[in-house]
Amino acid sequence: MTQSVKDKKKTDPLKKLGEKLSFKKKSAWQGVKKREQDEIYKLSETYKEFLNCSKTEREAIATIESWSKKHRFVDIKKAKKSAKRLFLKYNDVAGALVVVNDVKSLENGFLMSGSHIDSPRLDLKQMPLYESEDMAYMKTHYYGGVKKYQWVTRPLALHGTIVFENGSAKTICVGESENDPVFTINDLLPHLAKNQNKKPITTAIEGEQLNILVGSIPYKFKSEKDSVKLAILDHLNRTYGITEQDFVSAELQVVPSGKARDVGFDRSFIGSYGQDDRVCAFCGLQALLDVTSEVKNRNLIVTFFDKEEVGSIGNSGANSNLVERIVNDVLQFYGKGDYNTLIRSLANSKFLSCDVNAGIDPEWREVNESMNAGKIGFGVCLTKYTGSRGKVGTNDAHAEFMAELRHAFNKDRVLWQPAELGKVDQGGGGTIAYFLAKYGMEVADCGPALLSMHAPFEISSKVDVYHTYKAYKAFYKYL
Repeated sequence: MTQSVKDKKKTDPLKKLGEKLSFKKKSAWQGVKKREQDEIYKLSETYKEFLNCSKTEREAIATIESWSKKHRFVDIKKAKKSAKRLFLKYNDVAGALVVVNDVKSLENGFLMSGSHIDSPRLDLKQMPLYESEDMAYMKTHYYGGVKKYQWVTRPLALHGTIVFENGSAKTICVGESENDPVFTINDLLPHLAKNQNKKPITTAIEGEQLNILVGSIPYKFKSEKDSVKLAILDHLNRTYGITEQDFVSAELQVVPSGKARDVGFDRSFIGSYGQDDRVCAFCGLQALLDVTSEVKNRNLIVTFFDKEEVGSIGNSGANSNLVERIVNDVLQFYGKGDYNTLIRSLANSKFLSCDVNAGIDPEWREVNESMNAGKIGFGVCLTKYTGSRGKVGTNDAHAEFMAELRHAFNKDRVLWQPAELGKVDQGGGGTIAYFLAKYGMEVADCGPALLSMHAPFEISSKVDVYHTYKAYKAFYKYL
């Protein structure tokens, strides 16, 4: 017997032990069959469609309402008492889908999942329009955690709603159609950027410089004071019926222009604005729509929150009483709406906080601890805790709930990976999880890893989106 054969025999038991006891991440593309590959690509096309028509919170809620209606969900304000599939909407920027299969067990809680449908962007200021050097600009105020330099010299679109004094509203979307004009933010040419280049990256572009270019032709071609500004106001008045004062009661957002695109020669990635966190909103929505007919004995709620990127504040964020209102509205609808039932229903619920994680980028791998970081293309991330500076701002899910999730995912052959947001002292971030945990419900975080998170063009893996969708379905089916 040769030495190499002897060595192989000696290592075989060790190899078997490793296979039996070790947890190894693996590429979710590995061993994919043709049928599953087709499912991955089909889901990705539907996801891109969702992204393209959901660039703001209002657009996302409108899309969710439209898609859910095709699956027999009914607005709770119009539904009959026998309805089992309900749609709830709050201020047109937040909402929920509800499936009730057992009215008698509402006090026992719901299986709930929640994502946020706001994304980092630029908002128009209340008085945005001004003229300088015979050009018209609009002032913006950035929303959420952005790198300001990423927003200059790129085509931008304007989305939003203007509400008039009489309560009527006008929707605006400019910069998405092929024939639309776009907007942009200028930058300094490199030939004259000596002083700018000496600045830290965080101040090379100042917040007050994020002003979009909107025109240059003076009113009736007469160069007088503010004639370009007046020409733009005249255009807006003729097109939308608005005056300058109407900007005060408007929600107008500047977002990247263009559709979601496949990325890479093999088309394995999706590139788009707003994937944090609309990827989870989409997966939660699609999973519920597809699983509703399979789940006969569970009560489900999928929630869609606003304002996460600025701290989940306001009356549409997870740090408000919105989830109480959602559950209370459902209980009231079925005649179960006393306070004690509400409190018990919330406490007995289980909640999957659906948010993205930071994927390892080989160009910036030093910010991650590789054993506990999300790898792109390795499935959905299951995250026990988030936060920063010693888990500040985290929920830190209980071990029992994590075990239930592992069981559900493994049972449905979901490829998942444990992940956290960066090295311990590197920084960190939070989700909506701890806002929901205060009601006594079990909460854990779960979502895909992204590259270039919070950038105007974020990257996700198609196979990770697919396994996120599968994970949410498994949660609805098996917990």
